[in-house]
Amino acid sequence: MLKRHHGWFGGDGIFAFTRTGNEKNGAAATDETVIWFSDTMLGEINNDSLQPGFVMINNSVALLNGGKPDSSAIRFYWDSAGGKAQSLFIPKTRATGPKDYYWLGDGFVNQEKNNDMYIFGYRIYNIPEKKVFGFKEAGNTLIIIPKGEQPPFKAQRQLDIPFFLGRDVDSTGSFGAGLLVNTKEAGAPAPDGFLYIYGCRGSNKQVLTARVKPAEIEAFEKWEFWNGDGWSRNVADIKPITDSASNELSVSPLEDGRYIMVFQRGGLSRKVAIRIGESPVGPFGPAMDIYDVSEDLKGSDQLFPYNAKAHPVLSAPGELLISYNINSFDFDKDIKKLPNLYRPRFIRLKYAISKK
Repeated sequence: MLKRHHGWFGGDGIFAFTRTGNEKNGAAATDETVIWFSDTMLGEINNDSLQPGFVMINNSVALLNGGKPDSSAIRFYWDSAGGKAQSLFIPKTRATGPKDYYWLGDGFVNQEKNNDMYIFGYRIYNIPEKKVFGFKEAGNTLIIIPKGEQPPFKAQRQLDIPFFLGRDVDSTGSFGAGLLVNTKEAGAPAPDGFLYIYGCRGSNKQVLTARVKPAEIEAFEKWEFWNGDGWSRNVADIKPITDSASNELSVSPLEDGRYIMVFQRGGLSRKVAIRIGESPVGPFGPAMDIYDVSEDLKGSDQLFPYNAKAHPVLSAPGELLISYNINSFDFDKDIKKLPNLYRPRFIRLKYAISKK
């Protein structure tokens, strides 16, 4: 469905939720699903050859009906200005710098606030003189889209998340790597009424956790942070729940009351991995590799994988649909040679819960 040749032909950072906020496995089958991407490729591919005039924008959205990989049931959207393609989400918060743009984190439909859609955003700016990973994260935001709003989401609001504002994100971390909507309304099997917000910090990819009642998400003073033993209102007390994860990940409930974390081991390795936890904050067990993506790296010695995560709403019972992304250290060259390299890839993890 995502190996396309006209218009949208690639994007990373894929996340998804249903319009109603139902987070159960397979919820997309009876609902419209909103899928969003960060850096997005637009253009034409003819006979596996990328045609001149292709462009990259920083984010885009797709709407899918029926929850199946049906090319006729999905539509892609981006904005435009002056006849040129433009991102749907552009930073406009008080702390936004002149060259900032958005990469997007996870999101959810807030059933306690009018079914508005909330998506986490990372304000990014480029470092032109740096050839590899020539960018830096400047800050963390919330993007709020009113219920029923259609692309290009002109009525969106944006809020700076204050906890690490003005500090070095690489050392402090940021939030939005993954969300767990642990509420009855979202269909959680063991709801406690909280939204769990996962973040990532540092080169060791430590996983941080905050929580808040969905109704209070914009009241940042109500957020709580896991300190290793319990919850604190002081963000300085935050302690990681595990490490060696990735900048995007997922934590999903299992039928027996445990939780499964899906991630790219160490951030950029060839291994998609999982950990099993006893609660939304663990303790999480050892990392277990479930898939090696090496087959997708054969087109160039510059390719690398990243940001594996599960999508329960697109998953059948007893399995998890897991995406991961492929990029290149020599992107400008390899995208011309391998024009579909930037589309998300998918595997299905089938599992069974053993009886105790």
